[in-house]
Amino acid sequence: MTTQRVPAEAFPPGDSLREELEEREWSQADLADILGKTPAFVNEILSGKRGITPETALGLSEALGGSPQYWLNLEASYQLWLKRNRGSEVPRRAALYKKAPVRDMVRRRWIESSNNVDVFEQNVLTFFEIASLDDEPVIWPHAARKSTSYSETTSAQKAWLIRARQLAPLVPASPYQRKQFFPLLERLRALAAEPEEVRNVPKVLAEAGIRLVVVEPLPTSKIDGATLWLDKQSPVVALSMRYDRIDYFWFTLMHELRHIEREDGLNDYEPIDSDVGVNDDSLPAVEKAVNRAAADSLVETARLENFIVRTSPFFHKKRIVDFAALHGVHPGIVVGQLQKRGEISYSHSRELLAKVREILTRSALTDGWGQQIALT
Repeated sequence: MTTQRVPAEAFPPGDSLREELEEREWSQADLADILGKTPAFVNEILSGKRGITPETALGLSEALGGSPQYWLNLEASYQLWLKRNRGSEVPRRAALYKKAPVRDMVRRRWIESSNNVDVFEQNVLTFFEIASLDDEPVIWPHAARKSTSYSETTSAQKAWLIRARQLAPLVPASPYQRKQFFPLLERLRALAAEPEEVRNVPKVLAEAGIRLVVVEPLPTSKIDGATLWLDKQSPVVALSMRYDRIDYFWFTLMHELRHIEREDGLNDYEPIDSDVGVNDDSLPAVEKAVNRAAADSLVETARLENFIVRTSPFFHKKRIVDFAALHGVHPGIVVGQLQKRGEISYSHSRELLAKVREILTRSALTDGWGQQIALT
């Protein structure tokens, strides 16, 4: 059996034609006159923009000598090489799409697309700060909240976390000091009664040394928020705001702040926090504690439970509004906690779940929903 040899690289017939013209000291215009064609026709063959047809091969053989088959073979070999070479890019592009949700990342302009697979691959590697696709990106210490498995961080979640980490240094903030934490919670809680007060959250956090970034989630990331650390004095809260509800915003924010209180991530605790109710027995003990603390930061658990005992099962809207006003929080926050506890259905009093995403993104460094941050 004879093994067919495949050339490492084939050259367009125009290269051979150019050599023939140089040997004869003919110009492109000379050959065009001989063939009865335009100079543009000859130029397109020389530049590889036009292939060699049987008619052209016959004309070249008559003008330059040799057989028409010679020129047809040059064309066929070159086209076959092109097909094989382009086909070899398919596995490489498949590896890129397996490594990360590159199509979504291009759409968000986190990376630049390219028809050149070498350039495209390098853009992906640069984003993840890795040398090859066999490497795994380094995910900085973090504690994140999402609704997928604790056992792994998906490629979309890694991309989201890295983007949040890229943006965080752009947010100015004072150095963080632990002694400021509980005064910070008091300042934040004072903003929880009115949706418009959400606009002040980024400034209050920055004054306490905590950077806030908002990164629209990738379609498959299912991530709600994360706590990152640039260094020991620079914690970061990253929010996805994938649900536009006031209760979701405040609970996720308080959840991440409680991770900062514990210095999770900085002290090598790097879980992904599941987006589930506070009583979910599948959560690790740490996550149960953080969820309870987050909820308690908004409405004291004992008071909420007392309200439930006195009110259940008749959670009329007015009672919820009055209870929220008594404790200085928006009624949507109470609705959210009652829903998480299973005391009311998710359709109950949904009109109280005010939207705050647009309010937040007007004052927070935001990547998404039409806003794109160019990194320099």
